[in-house]
Amino acid sequence: MNAHKGNIVLIGMPGAGKSTLGVVLAKIMNKSFLDGDLAIQSRHGKTLQAIIDEVGTDAFIEIENEVLRDIDVDETVIATGGSAVYSDEAMKHLASIGTVVYLEITYDSLVERLGDLQERGVVLKGGITMSLHDLYEERRPLYERYAEVTVDVDKLSITDAARKVARAVNDKAS
Repeated sequence: MNAHKGNIVLIGMPGAGKSTLGVVLAKIMNKSFLDGDLAIQSRHGKTLQAIIDEVGTDAFIEIENEVLRDIDVDETVIATGGSAVYSDEAMKHLASIGTVVYLEITYDSLVERLGDLQERGVVLKGGITMSLHDLYEERRPLYERYAEVTVDVDKLSITDAARKVARAVNDKAS
C-alpha cells in the first residue's frame, strides 16, 4: 500500500465546506492541513479571482493542475478547489497520495451557502453567464468519478460533517 494513503483529499462544490471542514477533520484525525486554493494564491501572490481575471479560466485550470500535482505531503488533509476535478492529471496524482473524499451537498443547500461566485474565485468554464445550477450539474459527475468515498454532508454542522468523513475514511481503510 502507498505510504501516502495517510492523506485525505477533499473534493466538492465551492461552499461544500472543504476548507472549513478540512481544518476540523485534520484536528480530529491528528493530521496536518493544506488548502489547495491558498497554495495557488501563495505561489502566485494574488487572489484566485485576480488570477482568473488575469489569465482566464483555461490557464487558471492549468495553474491549479501544476500546484496540485506538485503536492508531496504525508498525513495531511488536503482541501482542493472546486475546480480541481477539471484536471485529470492533478486528480490522478491526488488519488495516488491519498483517499479522495467527495463532500456531497444538495443544490438547494449550495444556493443557501454560497455568496457571490465572482468574489470566491470560482472557475466558470461556461463564462460569467454560467448559472450555479449549470455549474453544479457540470461538476457533480466529475466529483462522483474521482471519489473513492462519498459523504453526504448536507444539513450537518461542520463538526458533525468532519466526524462523518473521519468515520467513512476509517471504515474504508479497515
